[in-house]
Amino acid sequence: MTAQQPEKGSFRTYAKQAFGRWAGFSSGWVYWLSEILIMGSQLTAISMFARFWLPNLPLWMCATAFAVLALLIIFLGNRGFDTTENILSVAKLAATVMFIVIAAAAWMGWLHGDRPKEGLEAYRNWLPGGWVGAWSSLIFAFYAFGGIEVMGMMAFRMKKPKDAPKAGKVMLLILTVLYGLTIGLVLSLIAPDKLNPKESPLITALSQFQLPFIPHVFNAVLIIAGFSTMVASLYAVVTMLVTLSEEHDAPAVFSRTAMKDRPVYALGMSAVGLAASIVLSLLIPGTIYETITIAAGLLLLYNWVFILLSAGRVLKKGSEGRIKRMTGLAFIVLAVFGTMARGPGRPGFWGSLGFLAVIALVAWFMQRKVWSKQQAGSQS
Repeated sequence: MTAQQPEKGSFRTYAKQAFGRWAGFSSGWVYWLSEILIMGSQLTAISMFARFWLPNLPLWMCATAFAVLALLIIFLGNRGFDTTENILSVAKLAATVMFIVIAAAAWMGWLHGDRPKEGLEAYRNWLPGGWVGAWSSLIFAFYAFGGIEVMGMMAFRMKKPKDAPKAGKVMLLILTVLYGLTIGLVLSLIAPDKLNPKESPLITALSQFQLPFIPHVFNAVLIIAGFSTMVASLYAVVTMLVTLSEEHDAPAVFSRTAMKDRPVYALGMSAVGLAASIVLSLLIPGTIYETITIAAGLLLLYNWVFILLSAGRVLKKGSEGRIKRMTGLAFIVLAVFGTMARGPGRPGFWGSLGFLAVIALVAWFMQRKVWSKQQAGSQS
């Protein structure tokens, strides 16, 4: 859609073109809310990693420092954002390739002269949780690609927007190869019962080889990866809020600029939302916040549904395009309902529907009380 018609508002603008103003309003605010909530958990996670080196530093102080740094990068404008993301991306890619090289050397017995005793041989049952377990885990495969919709918003700035589909395909291919190699090597080095949710599987897989630099290197990688994703998300929510305001789906103040044409009001509003998300992550009980985070992740997938449905109307594709969209929709629906297969995911599923209902109710109110009157006035 970007290649055919570049739009600053990206998918929310396409949703509006496809289904009407209510769709653009809902898509934009669903995205803004989901990313703000997710960023709170991202900040908490990278702050916990930072305490590996600074164990006495309060968690809230770490989270605040990372949040301020991210806001500063966005405040510096597109050039500062692009430079930061480029540097962080190179660091992430280099570290991932380094893990693949070291893990491959370990698997072939080049470290300490022996191949690891544990590994794929320990996986006697390839579906230890059964088909239900695989179904309920499908959501995490989608989470691994969460954030790719930011490319649509950034592609608006490309010199040749028609190259956007090619760039997207290359990115997805590289991510899939890196994910596949990394997961395959981790599973070839350690038994399943050694995986610890409180420790990176990359560190766990290589810890048996007593390489003293590994914990520090990959702890830094986790911080860089989390921070890079959070900065990209912050850029997206600020851009989304500005676009919503420009199209009168948010208060007009958020499209105003100051301090050398910077969207300081939209940035300020996003900072308030980010601060609230940090407070929630630190103060409310873990189970409740886990529910909110799962709900936010599901909201992101609902936006993917919006994107696929919008593409069906905006793009003129043949049967092949229709099959691709329907296949994608089927997998998303399967993943969403997979959260109901296990107890921990159920509250998050119902919570996501609650958030969706609130936004839908606001959209319905706006349609009845505001937009219909504006439309009638413009026609008269």
